[in-house]
Amino acid sequence: MELSNLAQIEKAARRGRNDSLRLGVGLMFVVGIMLYTGLTQSLTGPNGVMLVAAAMIGGYMAMNIGANDVANNVGPAVGSRAISMAGAVAMAAVFEAAGALIAGGDVVSTIQKGIIRADLVADPQRFIWLMTAALLAAALWLNLATALGAPVSTTHSIVGAVLGAGLAAGGAEVANWSQLGEIAASWVVSPVLGGLVAAGFLYWIKRSITWQADMADAARRQVPRMIGLMVFAFSTYLVLKGLNRIWKVGFAPAVGLGLACGLLGWWLAVAWVKRRGAFLTHHKSSVNELFTLPLIFSAALLSFAHGANDVANAVGPLAAVAEAVRSGGVGDKAAIPGWVMVVGAVGISLGLLLYGPKLIRKVGSEITELDQMRAFCIAMSAAVTVIVASQLGLPVSSTHIAVGGVFGVGFLREYLKRRQAGVLEIIRLHHMGEDKAVVEAFLTRFQQAGLPEKRAMLEELRAQTSAAPLDRQERKQLKKVYRQELVKRSEVTKIVAAWIVTVPATMLLAALLYYMIFGMVHA
Repeated sequence: MELSNLAQIEKAARRGRNDSLRLGVGLMFVVGIMLYTGLTQSLTGPNGVMLVAAAMIGGYMAMNIGANDVANNVGPAVGSRAISMAGAVAMAAVFEAAGALIAGGDVVSTIQKGIIRADLVADPQRFIWLMTAALLAAALWLNLATALGAPVSTTHSIVGAVLGAGLAAGGAEVANWSQLGEIAASWVVSPVLGGLVAAGFLYWIKRSITWQADMADAARRQVPRMIGLMVFAFSTYLVLKGLNRIWKVGFAPAVGLGLACGLLGWWLAVAWVKRRGAFLTHHKSSVNELFTLPLIFSAALLSFAHGANDVANAVGPLAAVAEAVRSGGVGDKAAIPGWVMVVGAVGISLGLLLYGPKLIRKVGSEITELDQMRAFCIAMSAAVTVIVASQLGLPVSSTHIAVGGVFGVGFLREYLKRRQAGVLEIIRLHHMGEDKAVVEAFLTRFQQAGLPEKRAMLEELRAQTSAAPLDRQERKQLKKVYRQELVKRSEVTKIVAAWIVTVPATMLLAALLYYMIFGMVHA
């Protein structure tokens, strides 16, 4: 047997051992939940069994949220090499758990997004089966999406699952169909807004810094402003979305606090950039380094806010089951016991540590190439889009926003590359027949010039030459020749398809699981 074959076998065996270790740790976590719930909750009979089962499924759901959804917060930072994979996973695990435990709230809505009417599912037994089926369906879907490498919305997963199980339990009149329109709208609104905001920030950076004749001087002036804006956006985002369960603040006070933090951030950034100014050079890599520290802070804050908000996707149905078992009734709100919150917080962090790197790599480097400036734009889009959309009452998904931001950055780069290649080709056509050294010297001077100089050079070129302009067909052919695909189209197709089928898939799966539980109980 050849050495290369032996190496492949050894590599496969090592990967198999790692997979077994991860699976074993996950199973130990779920078994630990089972033992704790069974020994401490002092419940017997069918309700006790259902609570133990729901607790185990809640832990499984939390791990899947950590494996799939957290990638959107730290993926761009890892892909741009602002932070290592190990550092990002460790940091995100800590901040996800902190967000869940500190700001996760003590009360949760039993019906996510009001998608079904709890008063029409008055039987506590059916309600418990409904929530258990919904929790398991959402967890299985997230597991499948993670295995396929598709970042999907955990909120959409649990909403679709609750709707499907609710329809199975109470019929069509249980559903709040108007809410479904908002969920469907978010499939379009979230990625489009996220992509536009991210692309807008990237275009601003290019025009104000990287397209300037003196890139280092432009960075000294512009980067502190951008950092100040980032501090403002994330401070406002954290108050509105990260701390909203424990500290209720209106939009205007949140913006005011964000402005104060933003001004402080700008003032500190001016001094920080000034100290680093001596090391800045006229090169993108030098400017990129200025965005490293802001990216790390943004990833940490996004993780904290995500833990505070999305822990409800894991523990909301579990808290609803616990409340129904305890009170024997069905309500719109349920108190979250401390042990339930710990299950969600630990589960999210554990899922991230065990299975998160796959989706982090997907978001960070396998859709399009990212550097620190591009990753900064994606992080900004995550905060700014949520703030604007929530104030306008638009339904958005943080997952779709972040991945849409990656798409937006990649497609803008494609457009700009194509446009630049077309301009350079037109310059060569205008210099047709001239000495090659003269043409190359003009091209070099053009590429090093700032925007005003570029415009002046092109105007001068048009005035001095009598070359025939390209007709429409020639321009179309030229665009086709210089089209560079900087966004992997197969990944776009797979991810968008997963987004579209999330709600229908979890609806169907939850309904089937509900009927299965119903059949087992009445067998």
